[in-house]
Order: sequence, then structure tokens, then C-alpha cells
Amino acid sequence: MPKRTDISKILIIGSGPIIIGQSAEFDYSGTQACKALKAEGFEVVLANSNPATIMTDPESADRTYIEPLRREYLEEIIRVEREMSPGAGFAILPTVGGQTALNLAIELSDSGILDKYNVRLIGANVNAIKKAEDRLYFKDAMQRIGLDVPKSALVNNLKDGLEFAGKIGFPVIVRPSFTLGGSGGGMAYNREELMEVLARGLDFSPVHEALIEESVLGWKEYELELMRDLRDNVIVICSIENFDPMGVHTGDSITVAPAQTLTDREYQAMRDAAIAVIREIGVETGGSNIQFGVHPTTGRMVVIEMNPRVSRSSALASKATGFPIAKIAAKLAVGYSLDEITNDITRKTPACFEPTLDYVVVKIPKWQFEKFPGADENLGPQMKSVGEVMAIGRTFKEALMKGVRALDTGKRIGSEKIEPKILTQRLVTPHPERLSYIRYALRQGHTVKNLAKMTSIDPWFLYQLKEINDMQLELEKHPMESIPVDVLREAKRMGFSDGRLAGVWRLNGKGAQEKVRYVRKKNKITPVYKRVDTCAAEFESYTPYLYSTYEEEDEAAPTDRKKVIILGSGPNRIGQGIEFDYCCCHAAFALRDDGFETIMVNCNPETVSTDYDTSDRLYFEPLTLEDVFAICEHEASSGAPVGVIVQFGGQTPLNLALPLKAAGVNIIGTSPESIDLAEDRKRFNRLLEELEIPQAPGVMAASIEEAVEGAQRVGYPVLVRPSYVLGGRAMVIAYEEETVIRYMKEAVEYSQDRPVLIDHFLEDAIEVDVDALSDGEDVVIGGIMQHIEEAGIHSGDSSCVLPAVDIPEHLLQRMRDYTFKLARALKVIGLMNIQFAIPRSGINGIHNDGPSSRSSAEQG
Repeated sequence: MPKRTDISKILIIGSGPIIIGQSAEFDYSGTQACKALKAEGFEVVLANSNPATIMTDPESADRTYIEPLRREYLEEIIRVEREMSPGAGFAILPTVGGQTALNLAIELSDSGILDKYNVRLIGANVNAIKKAEDRLYFKDAMQRIGLDVPKSALVNNLKDGLEFAGKIGFPVIVRPSFTLGGSGGGMAYNREELMEVLARGLDFSPVHEALIEESVLGWKEYELELMRDLRDNVIVICSIENFDPMGVHTGDSITVAPAQTLTDREYQAMRDAAIAVIREIGVETGGSNIQFGVHPTTGRMVVIEMNPRVSRSSALASKATGFPIAKIAAKLAVGYSLDEITNDITRKTPACFEPTLDYVVVKIPKWQFEKFPGADENLGPQMKSVGEVMAIGRTFKEALMKGVRALDTGKRIGSEKIEPKILTQRLVTPHPERLSYIRYALRQGHTVKNLAKMTSIDPWFLYQLKEINDMQLELEKHPMESIPVDVLREAKRMGFSDGRLAGVWRLNGKGAQEKVRYVRKKNKITPVYKRVDTCAAEFESYTPYLYSTYEEEDEAAPTDRKKVIILGSGPNRIGQGIEFDYCCCHAAFALRDDGFETIMVNCNPETVSTDYDTSDRLYFEPLTLEDVFAICEHEASSGAPVGVIVQFGGQTPLNLALPLKAAGVNIIGTSPESIDLAEDRKRFNRLLEELEIPQAPGVMAASIEEAVEGAQRVGYPVLVRPSYVLGGRAMVIAYEEETVIRYMKEAVEYSQDRPVLIDHFLEDAIEVDVDALSDGEDVVIGGIMQHIEEAGIHSGDSSCVLPAVDIPEHLLQRMRDYTFKLARALKVIGLMNIQFAIPRSGINGIHNDGPSSRSSAEQG
């Protein structure tokens, strides 16, 4: 079908602020939709409230409204837009903004606003959204087409809930209607728990309803990602299998694509069921995600739920296959059919050509419970992870091992704390550390059969972990100098990193990885790079979207163009989120305009930076010294000049700056020495003294005794923190000696051979963020932001106002002078963020971030 001509203006609703369950993946989908619709000649209007997104850039849409995503604001936006073009066809695309956009579309429809201004919904109609999102409608629809669903009842009060649970027996699952990321839901194993969980669920649901469902705890969980067009063509883009069984939210589960443990007959039955679901629900165009549960022994298959929109799994499926789901969903919404849209990667196949994978993709969630001491760390139907990494390998083992090292935990490989006393508890109850405990159990001689019974994880996955463990035992038999080449090559093919091998051979200290790398290269064991091409190499691929493996053939010969490698920020986490991705994308766009070949290295599937068309070449690889250095060597092998930028991806690439430079890599922008000077508190404090910039008194400590003595010397309260940290990680304000002692006992794993800093904490002070840009000589201040909360609240948690409201001009001028001095002294080339504290008397420099920061994105 040709493009619709009855529409000329499209309003895209974004997803608003990042919350658990709704993260950067909707910036990625919204950005793709904006680009696709603008390219088709539509006037694109965007409403979103998150300043750290690429989609809110002025060039993404024709007009962008940075306003709260609430019905009254959207009604005003629709009114203004309708007055601008009274006769034009006006539509809203609500399927790329997550649950927030879908719920708003329903509100706008139910309140009559869409009819009042003659605006239609495209991508999904109201009936389809209600049928998929309302648990009762969905259950009826599934039963109508003969598909099995867990026994359930929709309730709006505690009495009915308790009555139904009594009929079907405990445990039961509570799923509130119209919520995201399992918010408010949970498992109940008895009446007391049900009363608590159901009361919370009814409270969370905007319609005060919740579904009580028979437990499918321990069943295998699968997801299929589908697309449908107006001609009723349906394709399956990707199958995804959860490593963890049912009972763990899919956002908190390790997931694998394609599905590994289904027979072809089971897969075909699931595929037929998924196609029947998307047709029955009535999703006319675009992507949908359908989740299934399969009983591990009887094979009974039930439909769990469906998302009639682009979701977290869509972003994963998109990056796993190279198929741009959000872009194609936007084109389908305006009338095209799948056979009319060309695949950008092959340029030969149409979009109705189902992707084929000749590799395995593993997604591992990232949790940050260390930020919330005392929080319940057990995993269940409510999502708790803050980010995720994706890794690609030729086998499940390789992809899993690459994913584990991509998590960037800050802990040394092999330093996981295992408590044998709680082994059974950790195996039975899903927990972020469960993978480490399974590997420990295998090492202690537990059988796969025993572990499968305790964890309900499919034995196939456990056998894969056992093979990894067996390889580690084999490696331990041989010293590094006499390791058989075949064993070393097999270990690398399984995904063992140089760091893990160094740990196996008990090589400690600096240079351990370099020794392993030397042995590897001596034996000609080096990575090659393969392409993600949507078609398992059946057709030529035009977009270099690459991953490493230890095989023979390299599919990605580097070009002879001058090139810049940009290191991304890795998984989203508290303190290092989408704002750094924003900076990386803009670096790629600017350098491409200047004629450089841009090369992105990142492992986060939720982001715009890992889209296949953001940079000229994309390496989907962990951000570790070994992986990044291998990419630098590979790109330099053509003889073309290569520069690496580390300052846009936050702390993760910054920590690689000095080791990469020591290995001979050309770091451009602010030099690693300057970054080190800004990040190493001891050297930075000395610099402030030389520049005569006042600072709070402080000391450094490498032991408990030094810390206690130092804290007494500088005077309580004190701020205790390690060097080189991000997002206030492992920082604490101590008012007495016990806190300092407890901190010193617990904080060592974050210090990593660097001492702990103890500064006098300034009470009753105003905190100010200054963002500047420098070329080494000239310095331009982008903005001075005043924190509304007093100093002591982390800048990422404080409300800020721009411009500063009540700071006297002479103090603003002094901050400008200090910023100029620091930028020149540090030889900053690029972005710089400085935080000042203003006590009621004078001004102090607190902290300098050499690279880009959260506030750079906000002020951009």
C-alpha cells in the first residue's frame, strides 16, 4: 500500500523520565520513529519531558514540547497544533513511548479530546490497546481463539481476591492492570502475603484492578517479537528465551536469542499461537511482544501477556537481529506494508524477510542494590534492574562470558564473595548473585540434575555452565608458560577473558593481562570480527555492525579512512545513564560531518549509540581493556590514523584511558594524564592549592587506623569516598567514628588499590554546577546551575535551577575565574563539569569531572 495521504502531521508521545522498567530503549525507539517519519515528509511533533534524550534534540522533530506528560498538557499541545493547521490530517503515534504513551492515548480517547480536535491514533487503536492491557479482555480473547492462559480472576477488592485464591490454591501471582515493569505486582504464598501484595497492586493500578493468576512458577518462559502490517502480513523477528524460569520479571532475567531449548515442533506451535494473538487483539500495524510459559515436563503452553507496542524486548530484538523495529513500525503506521520497505542492512531484501541469526545473543541485567542497603534483593515479578548489557558470540557460552565481563561491576574477576552457608537459599531463590552461586555449586561437585531441581533452570543451560567450569579446571592443570595451544584457543572461544585467565593462573598486580595477551599472540590466537546482517550471510551486508569471536575468517576488514573510535558508557546504572549516550551520539554525528569515519564501541542494547546507523561502524563489545585494545589494533591494521575518545562515556571509558595510552593507543581530547589528575583526589587537591582555589580540609587513608586519625584531624562531619568513582558510589557522610570504621571495612572492593579520601563535610552550604567547554586555551561556560537542595545531596538527586537564582554576581564571577584557571591547568580539551560549594562564608571547589556529565546533557 502507498503512504497515507490523509495525514500530514504526527504527534509522537515520548516516555518521560527514566524509571525502572522504562529506560533508554524508548529514546531509541522515539528517535527512530522521528527520523523515519520526517524522511517520509510528515510534519513531526514530539512531546517528552526528559532533557537527556536524543529525541528531544531540536533537529529530531519539527517541533518539540518539553512538557510534563499529563493529559491536560497534551490537550493544550493538541489544541495549539490544531490551530496552526486547522484542515490538516492530524494523528498521534503512541506505540514508541512505552506504557506512559499508551496510557495517555487511552486517557485522551476516553475523555473525548481526540474527537474534539479530530485527531486519530495510528499504530494501535484504542480497542487493541484495551484488549491487550486489560487482563480480563485479554483472557477472554485468548480463550476465544482456543489458547490456554493461566487460571485467573480480575478483582477490585481484597475479599474477592482472597476468595478466588482459596479456590485455585497458593502460590498466586498478582498483576495490576495498566502498569509497567510489574509495578505493584508480586507473588503471594499465603493469605497474609496476598492481603499485602493485593492491597499494593490495587493502589498502583490506575483503574484500581488487579488480576489474580494461578502460579506458573518454575515454568520455562519465552517471548516472540512480531510485526504486522495493514495487509495482515505477520513476521516473527526474533524468539527470546529466559534463562531464569517463570516467576522472575523478564527485565530481571538473563535472556537468550534465539530460543535454545525448543524443538522445532514446539517453536512452530508457539509461532502459530503468537500470530493468532496479534490478529485477535487487532494490532493493525507495528511491533508486538508476546510472552509464553511452557511447563517443563508436560509441555503445556500458556499465553502470559502481550505488549501492543515497542517494548524493552523490542529494543533487544532490534539490536540482536539488526532489524530496526521502531523505524519499520513507524512506516507501517503510515500505510506502508512490509514488502514495500527495504532492509537497510542488506539493501536487497524487503522487511517481510524474517531475520536469521547465525550467532547467539545474551542479555544480562544490571542491578545496584549496593545503593539501597536493606532493600529486598530477591527477584520476582516486579522489575528491579536499572540497566542491561548485551553480548554476541558464536555460542551461548561465549556470549554469556562476554556479557558477564561487560557488566562493569568494579569488582576484580573472581573476587565474588560466596557464602557457602546460604548456598541452598541462593540457588532456590532468584537473586542477582545466583549465577555466581551456580558456578560455585558446580565447582563443589553438585550435579546438573540436582541444580535443575533446585533452580528450575533448564538442564541445557546448566550443562553449558558445567562445560565452562570443566574448562576452568582443565586450565588450572597447566601453568601459563606450557599451556597447550588447543586448550588456550578453546578457552578463548568459550569466552574466557585475559583477566579471567590471569586469575586462573594466579597472576596478580599490574601487567597480568598483558602477560596473557603476550602468550596468546605468540600462539596466533587473536579475535576476528563477524557481522550482524539479519540474514546469516545469505546476502551482502552494507552496515558494519560487528562482534568479536575466536574463529578463522574476519568479515570486517578496516578501511583506510582516518577514523575516531568513541567509547560508549556500557550498561545504564544509577549515576551513569542515558545522558552519556547523548554525548557519544553527538560526538559521532559531529565527527562524521567533519569527514572522519566514526566507530562506536558499546554493549548497551537500550541506546541510540548502538543503533546501526548512528556511526559508520559499530562494535557490540564489552568496554574492557582487552576488548577495546583488540578493536584499536584491528582498526589500525589498515595503516590509517586512529584516535580514541574516552571523555563522553562517563566513568567506564575514563578508567580505560591510562591503560590504553600505556598500550600505545592514541587518546584524543583531554589527555589521560589530565583526566587522572582531575580524578585522583590527592593530586587534584594539590593542584587546587597551587591555583589558590579554596577547598575543604582533607586527608587520604589506606587503613582503618589512618582513617580514624584523619577524620579526627579534619573534624566531623566528614565525607568519606574512594578515588575514581561515579554517581556517589561508595560515598558516605560520617558523623562519628563507628561509621568511618564500618566504611573502611566494606569499601575496599571499590577502592581497587587507591586510597580512601576523607574531607571535612561543609554543612549548610549551597552547591553549584558549572559546565564549561575548552579547547585548551579558550574556555566557554555553558551554564551555572544552582542546586535547590543543600550540599550533601548528590547532584544527580538534587533539583537544579538554571540560571542561578540568588547567588551574588561577585561569587558567580569568582566561580567563572576558578573554572577558567582549572580548565587551563588541566589542559581540558572538550567538556568539563565543576561542582562548587558556597558556605555562608566564601566559596569552595568540591569536585571536577573532566569528561561529559549529566548536567552537560541537560544544558546541551
